[in-house]
Amino acid sequence: MIRIICPGKIKEEYLNLMINDYLKRINKYHKLEIIEIPDSNPKDEGIKILSKLNNKSYKVALSIKGNKMTSLEFASFISKNLMNYANIDFIIGGSDGLSNEVYDKVDYELSFSDLTFPHGLFRGVLLEQIYRGFKIINNETYHK
Repeated sequence: MIRIICPGKIKEEYLNLMINDYLKRINKYHKLEIIEIPDSNPKDEGIKILSKLNNKSYKVALSIKGNKMTSLEFASFISKNLMNYANIDFIIGGSDGLSNEVYDKVDYELSFSDLTFPHGLFRGVLLEQIYRGFKIINNETYHK
């Protein structure tokens, strides 16, 4: 299973439409769950995030200081880690980022850009890239 652990609820309807569309698309390939935790300060969010993590998961922090990869590399990353672990947990921090306690528990730090994105929009971008990854893994047309 792929899990996205993230703070807050998405209030904008257009973002919810995008997120739900990609959830449906991805679930044709693999089970994906979004786990929302309440917005709070990084330390409290960190405690809540840590309580959701599973020792059998490959834990990926989405971080501006993380490693970058292409969509093809990301597809390979998903495929490899789903073969080796029960779950992949993608962790999105709140507006103040992730706590050091969370960074200490992750297996990998991934950056999509040096830019800062609104959380709801980034959730959609992450889902789109996961969907793109499954299309690439299955040699289906979509990725260009």
